[in-house]
Formats: sequence, structure tokens, C-alpha cells
Amino acid sequence: KDVTDLATTLNNKQNQRGIGATWNFTMNQTLEGHTSDVRCVIWNDRHNKLATGDENGLIIVWTLHNKVWYEEMINNRNKSSVQDIQWSHDGARICIIHKDSVATVGSIEGSRLWKMELKGRPRHVQWSPDDENIVFLMSGPEESFLVHDKNGNWVKSHPISSFLQEVHSS
Repeated sequence: KDVTDLATTLNNKQNQRGIGATWNFTMNQTLEGHTSDVRCVIWNDRHNKLATGDENGLIIVWTLHNKVWYEEMINNRNKSSVQDIQWSHDGARICIIHKDSVATVGSIEGSRLWKMELKGRPRHVQWSPDDENIVFLMSGPEESFLVHDKNGNWVKSHPISSFLQEVHSS
């Protein structure tokens, strides 16, 4: 199936760093490579790459070369649907979670840094602002946050219910 018709126009009057820059980016290309429904799409602003993940567990990292998008890396786990994908803020690492609770972190160069099975069902993943930790939102009878460092070591877990109680009592 087609990932998307990449018909995107970005008009950025001022970038996140506060520099007054104006730029436009327009392109129309159908990205082909997935054979099942695409579940996740995430842009790596630092390295100008696009990562997509599908229902069958296929992950493709796309790169733009001479105004054409190409498949730069392909990882076909072919066991479980991709649940979420997030690039680190510095763009150097990517974290992928699957519905069967497997989390994988890889480098921008394409090497796998670590892989683990999480306890519970992951719904979302997010890097900390300094890229030192990864937060997993887990679903189940007791929804919780799991925090691991960038190397996959467990840091802590926290039930969402007690977190919300702390926020409301402040």
C-alpha cells in the first residue's frame, strides 16, 4: 500500500530556535514499500528522514536524495504490529514499540543498540527532553509510565493514577 501522497507545504515563519527564517517545502511523491496499513509516521528534523511503521511490523526509514524519497533502511520484524515510533530529540536514535511489548532502540546509522520485552502493553513512547531517558506509557489494569535510560536500563515505574493524584493535590 502507498504510505502517503507526500504533498506537503511547510511555511515556517520562525523556527524553534527563534531565528527569523522563512522557507517553503513542497513535494508530491507516493512512497511505496508497505504491504499493510501504515500505523506510525515520524519525521526526524535533524537528519531529514521519515520513519514509517505498519500493521505487519515493517519499519522503513526514508531519505530524500536529489528530490526523490528512497528507502534507506528496512526492518521487517514480521511478528507484531508497530505501535509507536519516536526519534530522539537529537535525531541520533529511534525507539520502536510493537503491540507484543517488544521495544527496540536503534541508531541513525541503522544498528540496533538494544531490544527488550516490556512488562505490560505499550501504547506510546517518548524520549526525555535531554534524550537520557525513554518513557513508555503502558496500558492494562494499572496504567503506568515505565522509565528506562537510553541504554535500556530500568530507572523507575509510576502508576498513572498516583501521578494524577499528586498533580491534583498540588
